[in-house]
Amino acid sequence: MRDYKKEAASRAAWLAHMLAASGLDGFVFGSSGGKDSALVGILCKMASPKTLGIINPCGGQDADVADAQLLGRTFDIQHIVVDITDTKSNIVYAIGHDDVNIAPRLRMTTWYAIAAARRALVVGTSNRSEIYLGYSTKWGDAAHDINPIADLTATEVNEFLQALGAPDVFYKKPPSAGLYEGQTDEDELGFTYAELDNFLINGIEGANIQKIKRWHEATHHKREAIPIYALGPKPQCQ
Repeated sequence: MRDYKKEAASRAAWLAHMLAASGLDGFVFGSSGGKDSALVGILCKMASPKTLGIINPCGGQDADVADAQLLGRTFDIQHIVVDITDTKSNIVYAIGHDDVNIAPRLRMTTWYAIAAARRALVVGTSNRSEIYLGYSTKWGDAAHDINPIADLTATEVNEFLQALGAPDVFYKKPPSAGLYEGQTDEDELGFTYAELDNFLINGIEGANIQKIKRWHEATHHKREAIPIYALGPKPQCQ
């Protein structure tokens, strides 16, 4: 049987090693009130007392803010709230149209600004299931320095949280990217994480396998290095 508590200690040790190698002082992570950020926050706090969760509401999301604050109280993780509602509104007004990716990119800007001030690493919260689908925003929630849960499916993240004694709100609430009020991942994707994870872990192709494969193929660019122009052979060292 999988020992998640032992595995948590191993992942926390890896985080501590990466922090020491970086020469920095701590971690910051986007604390959304969801399962992935909850697990990342717990692991970071196990690795370093200098762990900060950053809550970035944008036009509401009071329940998610409350859940993120619950994580902080439960596991003694420091949190701050940086509301980006007005900043996003100003950008939308200036460019003349809205875009759901503005908020994730503003959140990323906030994380890195605070991380620079605190001499901290920005820790990513994307799980294996999301990465397979490319279900993230370039230069938004996909931007980070390290990620301790990229190999875990959404199902495994839920099991991890239960084993670590997290409040059940984190693994029972519908997963959401927080793009807008009422948004849920599974409504947008057209299939469940359970179905996706059954494919990733067990190779079982359910009724929505073609949707899953289309998502994966359409987001290939998110998992590749940025193309760069190179003319001619690389110069040789003399």
